[in-house]
Amino acid sequence: MSWEKNVRTVVPYVPGEQPKELNVIKLNTNENPYPPSPKAVAAIQEIDPREYTKYPDPEALLLRKALAAYHGLKTEQVFVGVGSDDVLSMAFLTFFNSKKPILFPDITYSFYDVWADLYRIPYELCPLRDDFSIDPNDYMRENGGIVIANPNAPTGRMEDLSMIEGIVKANPDSVVIVDEAYVDFGGTSALPLIERYENLLVVQTFSKSRAMAGMRIGMAFGSEKLIQYLNDVKFSFNSYTMNAPTLHAGAASIEDDAYFKEQCAKVIATRERTKKALSALGFTFADSKTNFIFATHRSVPAAEIFAALREQGIYVRYFKKPRIDNYLRISIGTDEEMDTVLAFLKTYLAGR
Repeated sequence: MSWEKNVRTVVPYVPGEQPKELNVIKLNTNENPYPPSPKAVAAIQEIDPREYTKYPDPEALLLRKALAAYHGLKTEQVFVGVGSDDVLSMAFLTFFNSKKPILFPDITYSFYDVWADLYRIPYELCPLRDDFSIDPNDYMRENGGIVIANPNAPTGRMEDLSMIEGIVKANPDSVVIVDEAYVDFGGTSALPLIERYENLLVVQTFSKSRAMAGMRIGMAFGSEKLIQYLNDVKFSFNSYTMNAPTLHAGAASIEDDAYFKEQCAKVIATRERTKKALSALGFTFADSKTNFIFATHRSVPAAEIFAALREQGIYVRYFKKPRIDNYLRISIGTDEEMDTVLAFLKTYLAGR
């Protein structure tokens, strides 16, 4: 008998390529091109060395209190984890424990089906419309839970908050997760709705708008009951998930609101300028409310453009998947980086 028959197998999530070369333009994983708040960096440097000899606070109170104060919530309404991936994984494990399928779009963050397979959660994909918008009617049926990324990744499209509320309201017997990894780049958060709907969990991250992908900070907001259930699973899994430097840096970043808003505004301004330039070059895309643009060209295949960019040391994301295999996801870099990309595309497309 082979021991392999007892292995839990799953098709893993494939992250964006992390190039080893220097002097490349990396626009394939939606990282922030600007540094985090100087206050966050200083907070790490100011840690008492004795703190490193002890386990970090399992309740992460320093960070949770800062988040609660910032959003006008109780600390008991805030959950934190090692990036929003960790938070979402815990939420899948905690709330999707039914024989009924959970529902999420067919074009969305590609970790959702991985977690569902890993935890043996049945799921059904709800096809987005041709314009990549959600059909709310797809979520008005019996289910074991719902997950919606808003703004969506990889499309960048933002759904109206009233539609999101309609889905939450229509599913009182299911937990509805709204994944808001990119909401700070022009989206409208569902966070105010958690006071009205006990079944709503809103998930966010520091990886994008707060430029702290390397620190791994994610958070969830919801009713006290939802958060308590999450903590019960977390403490049964790993109590010490967040290290001391991360907790201090995260809390300090929240305190530097002016810097946070300034950096978000810079990314948004570059994105809007890039939209106009890409449109002039023959690209079309949904109106992005994220720090990336999901674009297709009117005549040149995405795979060809992807390869040409890569040869120039410019990394964007290409998904060889049904319905989106002729699109490129282009993260927003600095103005200088985007100018380089646009200049190359103009020359390449003109000579093709």
